[in-house]
Amino acid sequence: MSQILTVFGATGNQGGSVIKSILADPVLSKQWKIRGVTRDTTKPAAQALAAKGVELVSADMSSTESALAAVTGADTVFLVTNFWESMSREIEVAQGKAVTDACKIANVKHLIFSSLLDVTKISNGRLPNLSHFDSKAEIEQYIRDSGVPATFVLAGLYTTNFFEMLNKQGDVYTLAWPVDMDKAQVPLFDPAEDTGKFVKAAIKHFPATAGQRILAAEEYYSPRQIVEEFQEVTGYKAQTAQVPADVFKSFLPENIAQEILENILLLEIPGYYAGESLAPSRKLLDEDDKPTTWKEFVARNKGKF
Repeated sequence: MSQILTVFGATGNQGGSVIKSILADPVLSKQWKIRGVTRDTTKPAAQALAAKGVELVSADMSSTESALAAVTGADTVFLVTNFWESMSREIEVAQGKAVTDACKIANVKHLIFSSLLDVTKISNGRLPNLSHFDSKAEIEQYIRDSGVPATFVLAGLYTTNFFEMLNKQGDVYTLAWPVDMDKAQVPLFDPAEDTGKFVKAAIKHFPATAGQRILAAEEYYSPRQIVEEFQEVTGYKAQTAQVPADVFKSFLPENIAQEILENILLLEIPGYYAGESLAPSRKLLDEDDKPTTWKEFVARNKGKF
């Protein structure tokens, strides 16, 4: 009898990647029946999953009761929360807690949460406004305290962010950041292609991965390397420019400017993953599951820049 894997955010980048990876794995696709959670089971992306044999359930994360149906009977649950949907740390944390409580009631054997570090803590209070990091860290701690066996997959900086971060003026692309272009280290991650590879590792190595953090990124890149490889692959003119923090913020909508500024400052000191090596997490991946390199991503998406 197949085990049930409940995937929240089934039609999003991370959840969709998890489903794709499990369905494509010759062993796991036979072991696991996938239950995809989405608010609207009638939309085309959801129906495409249904056509592949995914059980669709409509549920939200606003309360334990509403999440319970999605996790009841599930052996493993993949949970991703979306700060940017509400722009509210309180709402995101409440959602994470609601699903955790539902998993505890349903006796879920393994909860895999898409987490991030507590930046206020690792920066010693220097970067106190990274709500979309600190909220996930708060949820992670709640999960740890709940007693539900869990693994934490920490997504790197999305490669897709560079569709907006590389600004084109005339025929030149510029990456204008308030950090040292050689010292800052960016752990690049293609969420749609690679989330599932790291979640598969969490599943395959469980229970050894219980309580562990898996750093989901291909490699650390300096901003200068990002721009040079972008130029090499596309043939476009590109440059870096180190700008003052207030200038950087002036490029952004006021309601997110400080958050994004601190996100970039984090890349230099203390580091996105506080300087931790990616090697142990990479070793967990299957041989065929190499993460997408920056050059591969740029080549595949050249027309989107």
